[in-house]
Amino acid sequence: MAALQTFFVIAHLVGMAAIVGGALEQWPAGKRRISAVMLWGARAQIVTGLILVGLIQAIEPDEANNVKFAVKVLVALAVAGLAEVGFRRQKADRMWAAVLVLTLVNVTVAVAWH
Repeated sequence: MAALQTFFVIAHLVGMAAIVGGALEQWPAGKRRISAVMLWGARAQIVTGLILVGLIQAIEPDEANNVKFAVKVLVALAVAGLAEVGFRRQKADRMWAAVLVLTLVNVTVAVAWH
């Protein structure tokens, strides 16, 4: 079970890297739009995050922090929603920035909230 959890943690981190890396790659170019990589990263974050919550609930139910999970899911849904809409628009500077900032907020919640 630990190997399965490790696999999904890695997949979750790859999703985050796709969003942040995809956004930062566009920063100097000035074209700042939601890329397909960012969109799929946001989708991966939701799927892998929900799987991880399920695994944590199954493996260590006493260690589960449901309030933290709820906050992270809400932020991830906002990121994915903005990414879905922004991907379909030609000019999405504000959505690009919101996706990047909210992803960094979600990373901060994951790391700082114990």
